[in-house]
Amino acid sequence: MASGSAFTDMRLKVECYAGYKADERPLRFTSQTPGARTFDVKEVLDQWHGPAYQCFRVRADDGNLYILRHSAGNDVWTLDSFRRD
Repeated sequence: MASGSAFTDMRLKVECYAGYKADERPLRFTSQTPGARTFDVKEVLDQWHGPAYQCFRVRADDGNLYILRHSAGNDVWTLDSFRRD
């Protein structure tokens, strides 16, 4: 899985399912780059959290794997990792 500063600096716009709490799980995401494609999340494979963030390992509608990070303190989503599958 590729990772590094090129990904952690990539901010995302993420639409989430909000059940009993906000931002419960991502439904779709788009890079904030103009003209970027929107990816639908087909499956949440794993999730974990730390003191100020939550990560989701997801499979998108293009079949690839992504790790999306939500920093709760400043409400920013970033792409932490990507793997072409």
